[in-house]
Amino acid sequence: MFPVARAAQSLVARGIQHTAVRQAHRKHEPTFHDKYGTMVLLGGATMFTAVWGYVFTTLKIEWGFSPVGRITPSEWRE
Repeated sequence: MFPVARAAQSLVARGIQHTAVRQAHRKHEPTFHDKYGTMVLLGGATMFTAVWGYVFTTLKIEWGFSPVGRITPSEWRE
């Protein structure tokens, strides 16, 4: 059984070596991410900032962490 396992391991190792050599000699072609990745990331960050900036500036929010002195209770209606 040991020689059979050794032969199988040798075949697997040889196949991995052939694949590595084949990929090492292949010319690298730029992918979509290589070409446009940075621009897409910056465009997304710009849109994110613009949309949330618009939302935060159009909402009527009084910025402050403590509501003490800012909130007055309204009169109770019956």
